[in-house]
Amino acid sequence: MSRSFVARAIIVLLLSTSLNSIITAQQPEPVQEHWYHTYPTLTEDIQSWEENYPDIVKIVSAGETLYGRQQWVVQISDWTMENKSNGEPKEIVYIDGGHHGNEHLGTELAFLTAEYYIEGWGNNLEDAIRVLENTEIHVMIMLNADGNDVDSRWNMNQVDLNRNYDHHWSTEESASGDGPFSEPETSNNAAYMEEWASDADLYVTMHTGTWILAYPWGFTPNMPSDYELFEFIRDDIHEKIDSELPIKNANSGIYPTHGTSRDYGYGIMGYPTFTFETDDEQFLLGTIETLSSRLSTELDVMKYLIENIWYWRARLEVQSMKIQDNEIEIDVVNLGRASTSNASLHYVDKMGKVLWHSENFGVNATNTSKIILGIENLSINSEGIWELHYQKRVIDSSLWVNELILEKPIITSGDSTFLPAPGFLVCILAIAIASLKNKKNIEKEPLE
Repeated sequence: MSRSFVARAIIVLLLSTSLNSIITAQQPEPVQEHWYHTYPTLTEDIQSWEENYPDIVKIVSAGETLYGRQQWVVQISDWTMENKSNGEPKEIVYIDGGHHGNEHLGTELAFLTAEYYIEGWGNNLEDAIRVLENTEIHVMIMLNADGNDVDSRWNMNQVDLNRNYDHHWSTEESASGDGPFSEPETSNNAAYMEEWASDADLYVTMHTGTWILAYPWGFTPNMPSDYELFEFIRDDIHEKIDSELPIKNANSGIYPTHGTSRDYGYGIMGYPTFTFETDDEQFLLGTIETLSSRLSTELDVMKYLIENIWYWRARLEVQSMKIQDNEIEIDVVNLGRASTSNASLHYVDKMGKVLWHSENFGVNATNTSKIILGIENLSINSEGIWELHYQKRVIDSSLWVNELILEKPIITSGDSTFLPAPGFLVCILAIAIASLKNKKNIEKEPLE
């Protein structure tokens, strides 16, 4: 007896016994583990989450589909805390599922990811609590609700939504639409990214077809600028979770594509992005094996990506800073797994105006570098602040960050050409000492 026949028999049985409750209410166990969501059941499930877990779940709509269904986004975090306990902003994860309405397992993987952290919080799971105290997870579980409910790949305009994004959009793609973002479902998704997740350091879009975790690019066989980050993640997943999961460039790992959300997320928003393709079942409305079991490896990978999100960017930290003669020497460590190629040292006033900046320098992932910079035209005043200015990743679209340097520089002047103006403490000491006796050489740490 074939798996397909048994699955169809189960579906018929479920339909004959409890169709009304499945369509109009939250899916009960064991139906939840075998029956794919419709728009009504998903709506009921996520509203139940919001009602039962108000401290960690918020539901918002990113907009409406062509036929007026809401594109629900489940926002998950410990909302009693605006920032992490150390005061730093929380990391941001963005996930979407269901671009293609007949790829139900991708939608269910998005649902299971949200469910794991929500119910894990409720069950006092240490890893779930730790993640939600430090991370915001935004999940649009069913992007193409119209297509989902009629079991169609396309939306109601017969457009392939994952060819409709404004990144190398092409008329050569089948059903790519009248133009980039011609469809409300894709334009709403991009608008949500911009409004709620512009600072995200992870974006995963979930599909069904070929079992693979694919990273950019789809439109070209060339490797992405941040290939070392993606290759590290590949190797770490193979070592720690599943050595057989294919993880590669989407162009070669799946097939060439244009106008995808994955390439848009990386090429326009600057996120590290992945397409997670589950196995190839697309033509049934349920599964014999439980969803939790069937998608267990995929969920483990998602947990790994989310729990390690802190590392998916360059994170520069100045270990020491010395100003001497006509140069600045800084020891910089990159704690992240991504390189940055255009960092610079800035000296700014209390209003944030840049008074001086160095030439650019790069720091490779997980490396420590000794950087020597010229200080021509640098004048230190009593209220100046030192900052690092750099991009989180090598990709041009990656977010720029300005980070305060907490390390106080050691200043040593060797001759009269050193600095046109001394630091604040240097001024105070100079005045005090000058009242007694002039001295030419002073060594002291200034205030930032």
